[in-house]
Amino acid sequence: MRRVLRRFRALPIRARLSLLVAAAVAFAVAAVSVTCWFIVQGKLYEQVDDDLKKASLRMPGQLQDALDNCTETPYGTGLFRNTYSQLVQEDGTVCILQDSAATVKVTQADKDEIKNGDTDKIYFRNGTTGDGTDVRVLTRPMGGTRTATGETGPNVGLVVAVSLKSTEKTLNDLALILLLVSGIGVLGAGAAGLAVARAGLRPVDKLTEAVEHVARTEDLSVRIPVEEESEDEVARLSRSFNSMTSSLASSRELQQQLIADAGHELRTPLTSLRTNIELLTRSEETGRPIPPEDRKALMASVKAQMTELAALIGDLQELSRSEGQRGERVQVVSMEDAVESALRRARLRGPELTITADLQPWYVRAEPTALERAVVNILDNAVKFSPEGGTVEVVLTDGVLTVRDHGPGIPAEELPHVFDRFWRSPSARALPGSGLGLSIVARTIQQAGGEVSLARAEGGGTVATVRLPGAPVPPPESPDSRSVRKP
Repeated sequence: MRRVLRRFRALPIRARLSLLVAAAVAFAVAAVSVTCWFIVQGKLYEQVDDDLKKASLRMPGQLQDALDNCTETPYGTGLFRNTYSQLVQEDGTVCILQDSAATVKVTQADKDEIKNGDTDKIYFRNGTTGDGTDVRVLTRPMGGTRTATGETGPNVGLVVAVSLKSTEKTLNDLALILLLVSGIGVLGAGAAGLAVARAGLRPVDKLTEAVEHVARTEDLSVRIPVEEESEDEVARLSRSFNSMTSSLASSRELQQQLIADAGHELRTPLTSLRTNIELLTRSEETGRPIPPEDRKALMASVKAQMTELAALIGDLQELSRSEGQRGERVQVVSMEDAVESALRRARLRGPELTITADLQPWYVRAEPTALERAVVNILDNAVKFSPEGGTVEVVLTDGVLTVRDHGPGIPAEELPHVFDRFWRSPSARALPGSGLGLSIVARTIQQAGGEVSLARAEGGGTVATVRLPGAPVPPPESPDSRSVRKP
C-alpha cells in the first residue's frame, strides 16, 4: 500500500487529478449501477410474485380427485398453463398437475410450511426443477383433506413456479448495459479530468516557467498576467510571485545604486588621503622636510578624511542592517530621554548656538540607539545650517517632535529629495557629511511606525517634524517597561 502511495505521489499533479476524478466517477457510477440493478431486480421479482399469486387463486376447491389419483405424471384440469404446478403432501409426496412440464424440487422448508397448515400465509423462494431450470416458487398451504372413510387426511400445499429465464435474461442484459455505460463514463471522466486539470493548471505551468526562467537567467522583470477580478488561489499565487519579483528587482536596483553611490562618495576622501599620504611619503623618501605648518595642515586633513570615512562606513552599516536585526532590539523607549541625550550631544557640537527645548513625556516602541541617532542627525542638520549665534527650537508634545532652525532653509525644488541616499544640496556639498543622515532618519522613523518630514519655516529656516505613535505613560506591568530609559 505504501509503495502504491509513493508511486501515486510521484506522478505529475495533472495525472493525479485525472486519476482521482476517474476514481471518484467510477465509484459513483458503480454505486448508482448496483443500486439500479437491485431496484430493477426487486421490481421484476415483485411482478413475478404477483403473477404467481393470481395463478394460485385459480386453484379449484376440490383437491380430493387429484390426491386420490396422485401421480408424478401430469394430472388435472389444465388451469396452470405455462407454469410448473403441483400438490405436495406434508410428507413430501408430489402430485403433478396437468400441463406441468417437470417437477419442482421440494425443500424441507416447503414441507414444514405445509405441515403447519397456516392457509393465510404464502411463501416465496427461488428454486430449481427436476431438469435444472431456475424458477420462482410460491408455496401455499391448503390445509388437510378427507379420506374415503370421512377422516381428515394429511395436510397438502400448492406449489406453483414460473421460469426465471426471461427475468434473468433481462437482468443480465441490464448488467451488461450498466457495465458498458459505467466503463464509458469512467473513460469520459478520466478524459474530462485530464482536460480540467490542464485548464486549471495552465496558470501554474506559466508560474513554473517564470520561476525556472528567473532561476536560469536572473531576470527579475518577468511578470505573470493575472485577471484583476480573479481571486482564486492561483491568481493570488501569481500576484504574490509578481510582488516578490518586483520587490527583488527593486532591492537589486537599490543595492546597485547604493554600491555605486557609496563608491562615488568613498572616492573623494580616499583620493584626498592618498594624495596627502603620498606627499608625506615622498618627503620621507627624498629627505626634504615639509614645513611645519604645511605638515600640520596635511595631518589635519588626513585626520578629517579618516573621520569622514569612519562616519560614512558607519552610516552604510546602519543602512545595511536587516529588519530582523532591528526587530530583536525593539523596546518601549522614553522619547523624552532620547531627545535629552541627543540635545546634550548637539550642544557640544554647536556651543555658540542657543538650543531651547520644551519636552513632554512620550513613550514609543523603537530601538533605543537607532531612535537617539535619528534625533541626533536631525539636530546635527539644524546646527550645521544655523547661523553663528542663532537659535534652534526643539519641542516634543503628544508624540510630535519639531526641530526648527533659522538658517537659509531648503529650496522648494529640493524638498522631495532630502531623504534620498547620498543626496546633498548643491549649497551644502562643501560642508562635511555623507548624505546618508536623513535617509537613516526616515528609515528609523518608518520602522517605528511613524513619519518624518522637512519643510520651510515661516520667517526663514527649516522645520523638521517627527510623529511617532505611543502614549504619555509606559504600559503598566509590561515586560518592555523594564527597559524604559529613566532620566
